[in-house]
Amino acid sequence: MIDEIVDVVQPLVTLTERAAKAVKDTWSAEFRDDHDYALRIGIRGGGCAGFQYVLDFERNNKTKDHCIGKQHGIELYVDPMSAMHLEGTILDYETSLQGMGFKFNNPNASTKCGCGMSFG
Repeated sequence: MIDEIVDVVQPLVTLTERAAKAVKDTWSAEFRDDHDYALRIGIRGGGCAGFQYVLDFERNNKTKDHCIGKQHGIELYVDPMSAMHLEGTILDYETSLQGMGFKFNNPNASTKCGCGMSFG
């Protein structure tokens, strides 16, 4: 018998359930009953370590430009330049004594700043 080889495709960026809930809660607080949105995840130059993470809401892009899929009911968008630096990243939401907020676990980051929103 020949074992079947199955390729497991990891998403470019993984959104945890906690992060998805925080995104939905934030959207609901800002825009109430309007559910036509997506989350754009990206990077830009800046921050204390070279690049900083960017999270932004946008209306669902009807052309699906830069769409990387849907996770926990949220469409995710990443532009090609950001994708190179975000591959394998897990976006989580944490609450701790230091505060609460989104946390990027990026395996491509060689350096990180103390706040966690900047990397090199």
